[in-house]
Amino acid sequence: MINKLIIDTLKPLKIPVCFQRYSGKAETYITFHEYFSDGEDYEDDEESLTAHYIQVDVWSKNDYTELVNEVKNLLNTAGFKRLNEADLYEEDTKIYHKGLKFYYLEER
Repeated sequence: MINKLIIDTLKPLKIPVCFQRYSGKAETYITFHEYFSDGEDYEDDEESLTAHYIQVDVWSKNDYTELVNEVKNLLNTAGFKRLNEADLYEEDTKIYHKGLKFYYLEER
């Protein structure tokens, strides 16, 4: 459910969005993964709310500032809360990398 939500939410960007790995040729793309998930609330011993902690990674050979802002806006609109972010540079591949961490609360 959460993977489909992320892919569908970021579809308007018209760049590849992949779970965990991207193996194509595009110079700009997005990968994501869930790094933690936990029951947030329970009713009658059944999980009623699930917390999803997601990392979304923007990869680009070019300036990704505008793209990162679009990613944040789209995910915020879909109910994700941004926790933190970091600018990185991958020396081995010579690609810029922005790591964005989000929290999403799913009702069961």
